[in-house]
Amino acid sequence: MSGKVLMKGNEAISQAAIQGGCRYFFGYPITPQNEIPEYMSRELPKAGGCFVQAESEVSAINMVYGAGGAGARVMTSSSSPGIALKQEGISYIAGSEIPCVIVNIMRGGPGLGGIQPSQGDYYQTTRGGGNGDYSMIAYAPANIQEAVDLTAEAFEVADYYRNPVMVVGDGMIGQMMEPVEFREPARRKQPPKTWATTGTEGKRKPNVISSLHLDPADLEKHNVHLQEKFRRMRENECRFETLHVEDAEIVLVAYGTSSRIARNAVADLREEGIKAGLIRPITIWPFPDAPFEALGDSVRVVLAVELSCGQMVDDVRLAVNGRFPVRFFGRSGGMVFSQQEVTDASRKALKEVQ
Repeated sequence: MSGKVLMKGNEAISQAAIQGGCRYFFGYPITPQNEIPEYMSRELPKAGGCFVQAESEVSAINMVYGAGGAGARVMTSSSSPGIALKQEGISYIAGSEIPCVIVNIMRGGPGLGGIQPSQGDYYQTTRGGGNGDYSMIAYAPANIQEAVDLTAEAFEVADYYRNPVMVVGDGMIGQMMEPVEFREPARRKQPPKTWATTGTEGKRKPNVISSLHLDPADLEKHNVHLQEKFRRMRENECRFETLHVEDAEIVLVAYGTSSRIARNAVADLREEGIKAGLIRPITIWPFPDAPFEALGDSVRVVLAVELSCGQMVDDVRLAVNGRFPVRFFGRSGGMVFSQQEVTDASRKALKEVQ
């Protein structure tokens, strides 16, 4: 595709994955991400790829495990409770150091919840929803163009670190339509996949891929190796955006769709004479500590704004490290706050710390 085209978020993410080199997709339908497998079923074979609708989410993530282990660029997608079903497989994939891309178009919960947009999967994404000590880079795009760019890049990053990468958007990112341009992703110099199960041709010993280490000393050594990799991710892959934080008296923190509303609220507050700023995490793991450390003494309060009952706010408190009061404003269950509600919450937070 050349030039800008008007696309729904889910379909744009799918096309970006294909352009990022994805050739295998395994998934199972669940609203509000169903357009991803639908698009992939039609378009991926045209690119020489393979689409399989698995019999369940558990089956799909284990198919990802197999294709990724063979060295292929592979993706799956789902929505909140579907991602929960994939968590055991995601932990296995991280433990086995298999690259893949996972897309989560979040819906309201807990449980089956509803099909409206939410950001209630923050803990699930950033704390490692599966078992054991593992992490994965998690991109949180705020618009469809960013979703396209980050999805394509996610395949490069996954291969570079031999680790799953997640792209997280709420239902609005998946369902809204915006003009997008498909650009060539920045390519990284990738190490050869000498670890992959590509067949020996009688020239080498077979590669064995497993996350099982029965000797505790071996498992600890493996964990030390993984933690060093995660440290490099934190150092090199953290992304964020700031707006008007230099003189801010209140700093809003929001990601994804919430940040679009918060950005407009900052503009409204500035027009009223309230010096508001915004920190927008683009990676929710690793979480960006640096912009909080750089905040000056003009800040009176920090307000976490999210479509949940309060999850990212924990990372905000850790990043603030007691320097400023932290307040939370959010809505849940698929209810989306208005710009006016965010400005009202900002005024209330400032009043509380007077």
